Amino acid sequence: MQIRHATTKDASAIIENNILLARESEGERLDPLIAKQGVQTLFSHPEKGFYLVAEENDALIGQLMITFEWSDWRNNDIWWIQSVYVDEKYREQGVFTALFNQIRKQAKKQNIPLLRLYVHKSNTSAQQVYEKKGMVKGTYVFYETPVEHS
Repeated sequence: MQIRHATTKDASAIIENNILLARESEGERLDPLIAKQGVQTLFSHPEKGFYLVAEENDALIGQLMITFEWSDWRNNDIWWIQSVYVDEKYREQGVFTALFNQIRKQAKKQNIPLLRLYVHKSNTSAQQVYEKKGMVKGTYVFYETPVEHS
């Protein structure tokens, strides 16, 4: 298994994985066009983040996305882990562990003080995976509100 930064040649697989992830983890059906535009935007704007992928035999078997949040309290970025997906055939085979370990190494090298992620409250299997990696529930409660567009 090889862990590497994604390139635009990985876009189709990442789009498909994002669609599968939304359906599996939250019962959401993503609009394929919007999913495609979202992935393409990240590749076009590296200041927003990047993808890390796991590859085996030239097939993308896992992914995660890192986005950046500026913290004025820390005078540094916090990295948010998002869009975590491992192909069903490769689960429980260390794919997420390899991705997570690589992102921790990168964060340490770049003096990133904190990695965060959010997970759907009903996705208990993912929560267990994150806790096994030493992640703990944060002290913040997450709120959101839709912004109406006319």
